Amino acid sequence: MATGLKEYTLTAKEQKALIDFEQAEFKEFKVTDIFDVNNSKSILSRDIIADSGTTPYLCASADNNAVSTYIAYDKQHIDTGNCVFIGGKTFVVTYQEHDFYSNDSHNLILHLKDAEKSKSNQLYLATCVKKGLSHKYSWGDSISNRKIQKDIISLPVKNEQPDYAIMETLISAMKKLVIKDVILYVNNKTQQYSPNILNNSSEACPL
Repeated sequence: MATGLKEYTLTAKEQKALIDFEQAEFKEFKVTDIFDVNNSKSILSRDIIADSGTTPYLCASADNNAVSTYIAYDKQHIDTGNCVFIGGKTFVVTYQEHDFYSNDSHNLILHLKDAEKSKSNQLYLATCVKKGLSHKYSWGDSISNRKIQKDIISLPVKNEQPDYAIMETLISAMKKLVIKDVILYVNNKTQQYSPNILNNSSEACPL
């Protein structure tokens, strides 16, 4: 409830999107047709002071959405958020909502072209990039701006163009399904342990 993640009833539109997904039409697109691709600015880890500020400092780690720490630093080195971020050496792919600083792992920044840059459609696209390209790249053969120029991803389409509306709907539905699982889990655990907590409380504090 504190996070506001309490609504998990699927709308008719979300239910239909999940049911129809198996039959959805997909088409291949060059990554560079969907995104403007740029190298991130790079700051060596030895040059930062951890926990010195409020701006995320990103690395090529899958932990904590690639955020290593939060720092204060020269604002000329800030990269613009609301983008897909690729950790170059490890091929970690994340959505970054806020502006950030980046380490020196040859990271890439993908800014969506010709569409509303919503969090939901970029979460979907980040997953497509990860699933579509992860077989190609590894620590010994890392991605680069030059290599990604030829890469292809598969996206749902409407009238031969990326269907960003269905991406939004699918992500919304997936969020609700995850929230529902968490709520049911918590409710189940609460019912399991509440009697014990009450019994223990009664023994510890007899009336």
